[in-house]
Amino acid sequence: MATDTAAPTPQPDAGGDATTARDDGARLPPLRRIWSNYVFVKVRKALVVVFVVANVTFFLGRAMPGDPIDVMAGRLTQGGMSMEEARAIAANSLAYDPDAPLWSQWWEFVTGLVTLDMGNTINRPGQSVAEAITAYLPWTMFSIGIGTLLAITTGLALGMVMAYWRNRVLDHVLSVVASVLGAIPNYLIAMLLVVGGGMYLGWFDPVELRGTLSPGVRPGFTAEFLGDALYHAALPIFTYVLAIIGTWMLVMKASTTEVLGEDYVTVARARGLRDHRIAFSYVGRNAVLPLVAQIAISFGTLVGGAIFVEQVLVYKGVGGLLLDAVNYRDYPLLQGLLIIITSCVVLANLVADLLYSRIDPRVRT
Repeated sequence: MATDTAAPTPQPDAGGDATTARDDGARLPPLRRIWSNYVFVKVRKALVVVFVVANVTFFLGRAMPGDPIDVMAGRLTQGGMSMEEARAIAANSLAYDPDAPLWSQWWEFVTGLVTLDMGNTINRPGQSVAEAITAYLPWTMFSIGIGTLLAITTGLALGMVMAYWRNRVLDHVLSVVASVLGAIPNYLIAMLLVVGGGMYLGWFDPVELRGTLSPGVRPGFTAEFLGDALYHAALPIFTYVLAIIGTWMLVMKASTTEVLGEDYVTVARARGLRDHRIAFSYVGRNAVLPLVAQIAISFGTLVGGAIFVEQVLVYKGVGGLLLDAVNYRDYPLLQGLLIIITSCVVLANLVADLLYSRIDPRVRT
């Protein structure tokens, strides 16, 4: 007797979806393929965010009460000058036309933004916004870069120690310290350093550390310049270290604790591998991988927070420049600074996304 045999049910292919997606992507037209590329999509979104923030900055700046001429005239009248005379002097001194229509100012701003020309400052006639920012931004990036590097490397190392010594006295002490530091704003840490370490304990002279360089020191690749720059940047660097090291300690502790429970760590121990090799080759490397994206993001967010720290410590970075731009209603300079700060945060997030997509290609789909 013949028996009917059912046709075998096709089993799903685990990699079928990914293969089909790649095949579909290969059949797309070249321009469509570029448009839907993961990297291009992320870059496109980042540019849109910067453009939107730039336009919001343009209108918010002009929504503040008073224009540059009004602000300067108000300062001149404090010396007994009449308002009419003060406005006439301000109009001749500043590179600003109060009668220019808002739409023409916006169009000039947008066209300059597309061509990467942020225009000239209002209160510094003859100086471009790019020149003003270039004179101050390197000092901010210098202090933030060193502070972030020290905080992350030290925080990751202490986090691993806390995970290996968890539930012991050292772990409890470091956890309390990390929690307290993570809860204090960076500008408050700067104030505590100045008041506590400088005024009460007398460890340093806060007035002597003001600024970025000592009088008579010229910029250049010399030991004198580098030493003096580090000396004046010591307080901002130490502030950034204390402000973010606690967070990295706790994050690394949690990540390391999770990795220590993985099967491959148990197998490595069963094979008789030494503890230091397991710690660096197995535990440390895999615990740090999920944190790569956060490292880039933390650098970008510090640029925005540096404004308050530099004001407290009288460090001549972009913080003081931004405050002057707000006080004197220097619209082009204010727009340029906020665009730079926004771009740093957006770029940090973009780098984090791209790095994470390389570490875990699954996020691309």
